[in-house]
Amino acid sequence: MEKQLVLIAGLGLIGGSIAKAIKKQSEHYIIGFDIQKNTLGFALDHNIIDEASTNFEEAALQADIIIISAPISETIQLIAKLDGLAFTKDVIVSDTASVKSSILIAAKELTNQSIRFIGGHPMAGSHKKGIEAAKEHLFENAIYVLSPLDNATEENVNTLRGVLASTKSNFVVLQSEEHDEMTGVISHFPHLIASSLVHQARKWEKKHAFLPKLAAGGFRDITRIASSNPVMWQDIFYHNQSKMSAMLEDWIIEMEHLKKMIEENEKEEVITYLDSAKNYRDGLNEGERGAIPAFYDVYVDIADQPGAIAEVALILANASLSIKNIEILEVREGITGALRLSFYTKEEQEAGQKVLRQRGFETTMEV
Repeated sequence: MEKQLVLIAGLGLIGGSIAKAIKKQSEHYIIGFDIQKNTLGFALDHNIIDEASTNFEEAALQADIIIISAPISETIQLIAKLDGLAFTKDVIVSDTASVKSSILIAAKELTNQSIRFIGGHPMAGSHKKGIEAAKEHLFENAIYVLSPLDNATEENVNTLRGVLASTKSNFVVLQSEEHDEMTGVISHFPHLIASSLVHQARKWEKKHAFLPKLAAGGFRDITRIASSNPVMWQDIFYHNQSKMSAMLEDWIIEMEHLKKMIEENEKEEVITYLDSAKNYRDGLNEGERGAIPAFYDVYVDIADQPGAIAEVALILANASLSIKNIEILEVREGITGALRLSFYTKEEQEAGQKVLRQRGFETTMEV
């Protein structure tokens, strides 16, 4: 495609990772804007951007494509600044915010006829933040949502997708309302629940001082997202507050129902409740897709010793098998630890188990 001049406004984890991917895999020219001069210096020193700017409006006037990667409230402020600029050509503007309705409302208020707005949300991240944590492969195989306004043509969308193709994301077009409802269910609301579970554990710690030493395994996994940036999440909850409030109301009703079943010892009802959740979560609901996409997992027993995980990874690498995800489920001193390996396909799952068994590892394949 034709070489584009891309302005990325906000060089944190997300903006920096997009810049890295574009820079490494394409010939597009990248201007990085950030209010932190040390961030711009790092980006230049590590060849993440071609040019640095601390003047948003000046950089925007040069760009063919503007990607605003900032907290939601700041993104809205930057969008407003674009309205008064005298562009000499049409410019594609996008964002990376995880709430789309507030962003698109702001974009719809623009009167500048040169702006073609396409909302965006790359659905990947990290517990780390800042340009130092940026990775060009952060969005590989991740869903990247695009929500174009009516003034953005199909050609504009294709141009943006072409520039972002180097992220190796899977692009999907969604309306802002359906995007916000779905991300509210599977991303925003779980963060609230995770935080509430941590607070509950903290209260019980006053009674049981040893409790934190037991807070591993499932508790650690289910509350991991509570370690994310609090200021960023407050901004997300504010801009998706109506949906968060409705989901909390539904959750309270659900918990009252569950509380009643437990208090009245409704054994069969509880089993049915848990079994139904398990089946939907695992995607086994009468052949329908469940809440979690299918993964092709192999569980491996490994010794708790240095190099054990590296040995497993090397065996699979030598067999040209790519691991989608690797997770240590349990490691205790002096006994074996369970390693969960996720593969991209059923064929790779079976091949992985076969080669590991040939090398003497005890494995279990999830079917």
